[in-house]
Amino acid sequence: MKIEIKKQLKDALYNLITDAKKEKFDQFAALRTRHLTVAVENIYQEHNASAVMRTCDCFGVQDLHIIEKSNKFTIQRDIAMGATRWVNHYHYSDEKFPTTKCIEHLKQKGYKIVATTPHEQDTEIYHLDVSQPIALLFGTEKTGLSETALQQADEYIRIPMYGFTESFNISVSAALSLQILRKKLEEQTAVNWLLSEEEIVDLKIQWCKKIIKNAEVVERDLLRRIEKM
Repeated sequence: MKIEIKKQLKDALYNLITDAKKEKFDQFAALRTRHLTVAVENIYQEHNASAVMRTCDCFGVQDLHIIEKSNKFTIQRDIAMGATRWVNHYHYSDEKFPTTKCIEHLKQKGYKIVATTPHEQDTEIYHLDVSQPIALLFGTEKTGLSETALQQADEYIRIPMYGFTESFNISVSAALSLQILRKKLEEQTAVNWLLSEEEIVDLKIQWCKKIIKNAEVVERDLLRRIEKM
């Protein structure tokens, strides 16, 4: 679909939602990013899965990649607080090797795979180069990332710790990592890390359809009208 038609469709859908929603969509779509994305591997605690989804939304990370091996990714709606509406989530569960499938997909998209785990060759998160698109990879609550994920990662990062506990809870790790890296991106002047104009239009259409009843039928009707103009 041509961008001009998409814009007309977006405007038509905007006529069907409240001014408050339009204002929020305009504000938040302009701050979304795909330069930074998150992949989680085999998360089994529902509250952690939900918290990671909510964290992605809060920090403007549009895409969440979910590797489901022995554990199905389940959302607790009272924790996610509606984030499933606003964050795109992609599941890798039907393949024999879902971790490899996810990482290969992200690498094809140009992402550097960054494993969030202590490692001999790790980089402190504050020093991570964010000029290239980054996919942060988080593992399970008990055992961390699989050997497959670690072997296929391009880099390893750690969050500095100053206590006896071995690691942060995964949802806390995600929140800390995204806060730090979002700030680094905002300080960049040479990196175009926000969504393109067309991506923003697409996102607004997507969000409108999340809140409009019978959205697919409405969209088809509006497109027919636009094509006749």
